Amino acid sequence: MAEKPAQDALEAAGDPKHAARATRSAGRKMRSLLLDAASPMFRERGLSGTAITDIAAAADAFPSQITYYFRTKEALFVECACRDLLYLARATEQAALKARTPREYTHALAETVTASDSIAFFAEALTLTRRRQDLAPLVERTIERLHAEGARAYAGQVARHGWRSLRAPDESSRRFWAVAIGVILEGYAMGRSPEALCAEMLRVLGEQAKSTGDTARLRLVDERDTPRNSNEEG
Repeated sequence: MAEKPAQDALEAAGDPKHAARATRSAGRKMRSLLLDAASPMFRERGLSGTAITDIAAAADAFPSQITYYFRTKEALFVECACRDLLYLARATEQAALKARTPREYTHALAETVTASDSIAFFAEALTLTRRRQDLAPLVERTIERLHAEGARAYAGQVARHGWRSLRAPDESSRRFWAVAIGVILEGYAMGRSPEALCAEMLRVLGEQAKSTGDTARLRLVDERDTPRNSNEEG
């Protein structure tokens, strides 16, 4: 009978571990709500045109919660841009899953990337970190994750279809995103359409890999050329 009061007291006080988990879960949920509310505002109005009070109201939160979770509006801006870029990368990979040839794969990637403004948003975050070096580590981690996940996805497609990649997966991923950022930023400055941006990306990227059929044709040509060259040499 002595165990009953002790158990009641524990339940009344609450389980500390359970309370800690609940607090962390609530914190992650609130951070996510604030990011969801802030991202479209930042993309539409920019950093200076977006007020903390507006973000808080959209997230049904208090302005103090933004400073609690993100410290500054600039830090929230950079985190929004980084998250959106990784979301774009995931959507890009999903869009390319149905591709059956290297050409279709590259086209699906370029078309998805150029249809979004996430890269332009991220470029603003890159510019901001020049003045706020305390925010640079988040950008650096985002870029490294972007390249790592891109390389993994590309390597998976090459292995699944039996393509012959013209470059290492890591090199292909880094090259793709470098071209995407450069082409899109230049295109935004020139007022180019998403279709024009996609065409320019495809032109700059060129061929990324050879399909199984292409490889077989190349091998057949090589086999035909080898005896002839040997005879000419003899």
